[in-house]
Amino acid sequence: MPKHTTELLTRREREIMNTLFALGNGASAEEIRMRLTNPPSDSSVRVMLTRLERKGYLKHQQDGLRYIYSATMSPALAKRTALQQFVQTFFGGSHKQMMTALVREGSWSVEDLNALRTEIDRVRKGKKQS
Repeated sequence: MPKHTTELLTRREREIMNTLFALGNGASAEEIRMRLTNPPSDSSVRVMLTRLERKGYLKHQQDGLRYIYSATMSPALAKRTALQQFVQTFFGGSHKQMMTALVREGSWSVEDLNALRTEIDRVRKGKKQS
């Protein structure tokens, strides 16, 4: 079973994880490198992939002469982990501050705001029943 780590990812490591998920959660170092913004050298990508394996985020299988990398967690868990890191980094862990900033800064249509209100009401109703 992979170790799920709380070690934070760098911007480039998050980009690699996002790229891997976009490639169907199975890709070679070169396939990943070609999809990165301002791709670093091949050896740099391999170092980052090895680091992600050590952190417990990736695993690999050998396919002939190349390694095929895949994530050790689901995209949903990766998204949740990234969101938690984002909230901690920019909002001191406060979901309320994050949501307030999103509502104030976003350009929301009336339909978007109504959908948000509906979701808040749904969650509120669920909390009352607990």
